[in-house]
Amino acid sequence: MARFSLRKPDDEAGKAWPAIVIGLFVAFGGVLFGYDTGTISGILAMDYWQTLFSTGYINTQGHLDVSPSESSAIVSILSAGTFFGALSSPFLADTIGRRFALIASSWVFILGVILQTAATAVPLFLAGRFFAGFGVGLISALIPLYQSETAPRWIRGAIVGAYQLAITIGLLLAAIVDYATQYRQDTGSYRIPIAVQFAWAIILIGGMLFLPETPRYLIRKGQYDKAARSLGRLRRIEHNHAAVQAELREIQANHEYELSIGTAGYLDCFRGPMLKRQLTGMGLQALQQLTGINFIFYYGTQYFRNSGIQDPFVIQMITSCINVVSTLPGLYAVDKFGRRPLLLWGAVGMCVSQFIVAMLGTLTTGQDASGNAIVYDVAAQKAGIAFVCIYIFFFASTWGPLAWVVTGEIYPLKTRAKSLSMTTATNWLLNWAIAYATPYLVNYGEGYANLQARIFFVWFGACFLCIAFVYFFIYETKGWSLEEVDELYSEVSSARRSAAWSPKTTYAERRAAADAAATAAGGGGGAPPKKSEQQSDGVSHHDESTPV
Repeated sequence: MARFSLRKPDDEAGKAWPAIVIGLFVAFGGVLFGYDTGTISGILAMDYWQTLFSTGYINTQGHLDVSPSESSAIVSILSAGTFFGALSSPFLADTIGRRFALIASSWVFILGVILQTAATAVPLFLAGRFFAGFGVGLISALIPLYQSETAPRWIRGAIVGAYQLAITIGLLLAAIVDYATQYRQDTGSYRIPIAVQFAWAIILIGGMLFLPETPRYLIRKGQYDKAARSLGRLRRIEHNHAAVQAELREIQANHEYELSIGTAGYLDCFRGPMLKRQLTGMGLQALQQLTGINFIFYYGTQYFRNSGIQDPFVIQMITSCINVVSTLPGLYAVDKFGRRPLLLWGAVGMCVSQFIVAMLGTLTTGQDASGNAIVYDVAAQKAGIAFVCIYIFFFASTWGPLAWVVTGEIYPLKTRAKSLSMTTATNWLLNWAIAYATPYLVNYGEGYANLQARIFFVWFGACFLCIAFVYFFIYETKGWSLEEVDELYSEVSSARRSAAWSPKTTYAERRAAADAAATAAGGGGGAPPKKSEQQSDGVSHHDESTPV
C-alpha cells in the first residue's frame, strides 16, 4: 500500500479536512509556549526593566541590572514550572478529558501572565513565570495527545509537527513585540509584551469550547453515544454510519482488552519491551534541547549585543523569521521522506554549523580587563550569525517538529498519556538545566566559566551525539498507523532495519478478520481482539487511524 499521499486515501470513509483543521487549531497552543519563551530574551535586555528590577548589581557596561544568578532564575523557573506541569498532565487528561484539560491548563497560564504583568520586582515576576510555565507544561503534553487521537494517519506527522510551527510563530511574535517596546522608558516596555499573552490563551480557550472530545477518551469513559457523535463530527458523516460504528467497535474492543490485562502505572513504562521506547522518547526530547536552540532564543539578544552587533533585536527578529519559514519544509518532508532520514541529516547540518560558529567566535573575539567583549573581526562575527541562521534552518526543519511527532506515535494507548508526560517533562528538565546553567557557563567574573562563544563547542558535541542516537535508536514510522508502529517495534529489533519493514497484512484485512471473528463468536463486534492480533511484545496494540 502507498505510504504517503497528499490526498486522503480512497478507502477512508468520510472527509479528512475536519480532523486536519481541528488538529492544526489545537497546535495553536504552541504559540503560548513559543511567545513566553521568546519574550524573556528581549525583556532581559531592556534598559528600563534592568533598572526597575535591579537589586543593586552593576553589569560590565556600568548599568543597573539583575545579577547573572537572578537572570538565570528568571529564565529557568519557567522551565521548572513546565516540568511539573508536564508530569501532572495525565491526571487531568485521564480525569476530565483532553479537551477540558487544555481549557483548565490555559487558565493556569493566564494566572502566571497576571502575576508577571503586575510585577515590579523579581519575586512576583518569578512566581508569575512559574505558574505560566506550569500551564505551558500541561499544554505541551496535552496537545500531541489530542492531535494523535484525532489526526488522519496519512498526514499525522504534519499535524503533530504543526505544534512546533506554532512555537516558532510564537517566538517570532515575541521578537516583534519586544522590538516595538524596547525603547519605552516606562512599565509598558515589559508589560505590553507580557500582557499580549492574554490574547493567545483566550483564543485557545474559546476554540476548545467548540471542539469535540476525542472518541477514544469517550470510549474509555463508557460514553459510546458521545464517542459516535464525536467521531462522526471528525469524519463529517452521520454518527450511525457503518464506518463510524465499525471503528468505534474496534476502539471499544481495544479498550475492553486493556481492561482485561489491567491498567498501567509509571513503572510499567520502564518494564519489558516498553523500556526501549520510553528511553528513546526521553532521549530524543533531551537531545533536542541539548542542540542549543534555546540558548539562541533565551539569551540570543544579549549574545548578539556582546558580539558587536549594532542592533541585536533586529538579529533576533531575523532568526525568529528563519525559524518559522524553515519549519514549513519540515512539515511537508516528514510524511514524504520519513522521520529517520530527516533527523539524521538534520543532526549532521546542526553539528557542522555549531562547530563553525564556535570556531569563528573563539578565534575573532576577546575580552578587556572588565570582561567586556572585544571583536577583532566584525565580518567574521557576521559570518557566525549566518551560520547560526543555517543551524536554525536545520533544527526547525527536522529536530524541532520531529521530536514531537516521534514521541507522539511510538507509545500504545495504555501508557501513552504517562509516557508522553515523561518525555515532555524530560524536554523541560533539560530546558531548565540549560536556561539555569548558561549564564554561569557564558558570563565573565568570579565563579563563572566565562566560555563566551566557546559555549557553541558544547552544542556541537551534543549535535554529534544526535547523529549516533538517530542511527541506532530511531525507527522509521512514516505512513503506518499507531497499531502498525506497535507491530514494528515487536518484530524489528534494530532501528537500522526499520525502514525496510512492512506489516504482514494490511490494516483493512486485519479489521475485516477481527469483525469476522467477533461475528462468529456472537459478540456483535464488541469482543476483544485476540492476543496474537494485538499483543506480541507485552503491551497492547491500537489502531490510532480510527479517529480520523
